[in-house]
Amino acid sequence: MEGITRIHRSLLGADEEQDQDFLGESNGSCSLSPLQRLYGFAACLVAGLACMLLSLIVFLKPIKFAVIFTFGNILAVGSTAFLIGPGRQVRMMLDPVRVYATVIYIGCVILALVSALWIHSKVLALLAIISEICALICMTSHQASADVQYLSYKIIC
Repeated sequence: MEGITRIHRSLLGADEEQDQDFLGESNGSCSLSPLQRLYGFAACLVAGLACMLLSLIVFLKPIKFAVIFTFGNILAVGSTAFLIGPGRQVRMMLDPVRVYATVIYIGCVILALVSALWIHSKVLALLAIISEICALICMTSHQASADVQYLSYKIIC
């Protein structure tokens, strides 16, 4: 029962450790409460998923599809920065386990935008989007398992 009240206080921002982030590290630059971080995460994730789904409407116009889908993809990936902080997210993305997937993902994002906006190549844009999805799956599969372990640790402790 004590754990539930501690979670409730933490979500309401009444926790005495409000100046610390989810990692327990001092975070003087972030003034968001845990509940605000959760709202920010949810808003970015929903907006990113909405962009990715809405991009399917313009699927027959690959240039528009590539721009909208890539923007939604960046929003969805960036949403976890609200939970764990942007510094830790970058460190996790550059972790030796997922550094290759991260480099491929960022390269495919850039390639999709360049091929859609400057080169106007529909085939190259679609290939970049497919590669982007594959790299994102590889990158997030490792990150999701680490996030679940971390959040379960914070709820229990």
